[in-house]
Parts: sequence; C-alpha cells; structure tokens
Amino acid sequence: ELAPEEIVEGTTPLKVDFHNPAELEKVLQGVHTVLSFVVVQNDPDGIAQKTLIDAAIAAGVKRFAPSEWFIARYTHLRWAASKVAIRDYLGEKNKDGKVIEYCLFQPGIFTDYHANENINKHLKTNDFLPIDFANHKLLAPGSLKPRLTATTVRDVANIVAKAIEYEGEWPKIGGIAGETLTLAEELAIGEKIRGKKFEVELLDVDSLRKGEWNGSWVKPLEHPSIQHLDEETRAAFSKAAFSGFLLALVDDELVVSDEWNRIFPDYKFTGIEEFVSKFWAGKP
Repeated sequence: ELAPEEIVEGTTPLKVDFHNPAELEKVLQGVHTVLSFVVVQNDPDGIAQKTLIDAAIAAGVKRFAPSEWFIARYTHLRWAASKVAIRDYLGEKNKDGKVIEYCLFQPGIFTDYHANENINKHLKTNDFLPIDFANHKLLAPGSLKPRLTATTVRDVANIVAKAIEYEGEWPKIGGIAGETLTLAEELAIGEKIRGKKFEVELLDVDSLRKGEWNGSWVKPLEHPSIQHLDEETRAAFSKAAFSGFLLALVDDELVVSDEWNRIFPDYKFTGIEEFVSKFWAGKP
C-alpha cells in the first residue's frame, strides 16, 4: 500500500492483479493511454506486461507505452531481454492491422545518475555509470571514444506529457535524446567541474567479451529490484551488469535516436554539463 505522501497529486492509485485479465480490463475501461513501468527483472517472461497489453486492447485503450525507458539494443544487458519480447508481442498483435498504437520511449540513461545525492526518490545515483565524480575516476572500455545518450528524468517526463497530448500518430521507435557525448567529453566535463584530473583506467575489451572482469573497481548496484539478493549474489550481478554496460558502450548501443526531438523541435533539453554543474560545482 502507498503511504499518503507517496501519492502524487491528481492521481488515483489502484491495486490490481496483473495476472487477472478480467480485472485489468475492467480497470482500463475509458482509459486513453497506458504507460507501463513494470520492472522487467521482476517479470522476466513478460507475463505481467502481456496481460496488461491484452487487457488494454480488450478495453479499447488507444495508446500503450511498454516498460522501455532505456535503449534500443540489449546485446550485452541480458537482464532486460524481456523488453525485446514485449516489442515482439506488440508487433504480433498489430501484424494484421493496428489494434493499439504504441511507442517505445527510449531516452538512453538518465542524466540524473550523475548526481551526488538522490535528487529523485525513485532513482539511485550512479548506477552503471563508468565515471565516478565523487572519487575522480573513470573506467573506459578500450578508449574514450565510445558514446552514450543521457536525458534527465524531468525532460523525459515533459516529453511524455507532450506525447500524450500529441494528436499525430506515435512513432513506434520513440528516441528522446537529451545529449549524446563521448566518454572523452564526459571526462572533460568532470575534470572541469571537479577542478582536478581524473584517474582513467582503460579496460581490455577482448577480456570483457570473454566474461573476464579486469577493472580495479566496480560500482555496487543499489537498484531496489536486486536488494533482496544476498551480498555475494548482488556483487556478482553488479560486476556482470557493469561489464555488460561497458560492452554496450563499445558497440554503440547506448546511443538512442531522436524521433521525439524532431516532433518537438522547440523543446530545450538540459545538457549533461549544465546538470552536473548544478550538483557537483564547489563540492569537495
């Protein structure tokens, strides 16, 4: 149950059973747009989302956004494989004619992960990021050339709100590109704002591809979805996930497209340097 302070003004929380299609269909009657934020690690077979999609179609929902909110390809981030399965499921549902409009909202990583404190209660800082602003260091896979796209949570929320009001057809692929930078550019921002050189460690990519971790440090992941794991299992998951993230960097999988940028060309996104300056400038 949600505590009163967790309920956002203007919203009505409902407790539903994602394994009860009839109940979901009833709840979704008269709903125009459904946004899904199912934690895919907790729904590896996609059962909850598939049930939600079926119920949305049966209830006559016009638009559906599956639980994407990251990138387009998951070659090295296999914990997110069910995102791809849900894409296929939506495609299959619409193969003989559109039964529900949908969009894969993909903003890259959240710029908010660069913050030095939990500025958003629903996010943990620094998950996956190979740059450590607190300790002035950077891990890079092979070189500083790999790129990533980062978008603030606020910008994602604003674009999604505009998308809900958008009268045109939703693009199936919905890239939201706040800013795309190389690791070299990220490093330059970090050193400029923190006022000192960072320790840079280049990892051997071939070793990473073999599943061998060769870095001197790894960030422990603090995502709520893995906090039930014991310390050893959580550490192993952190190492595997971080390694996968670095390989995704090498293979340019952390760069997203810009469909929504082009639909809303006048929207001004918050850049990484602007965001980082706000939270790291003047910090010891």
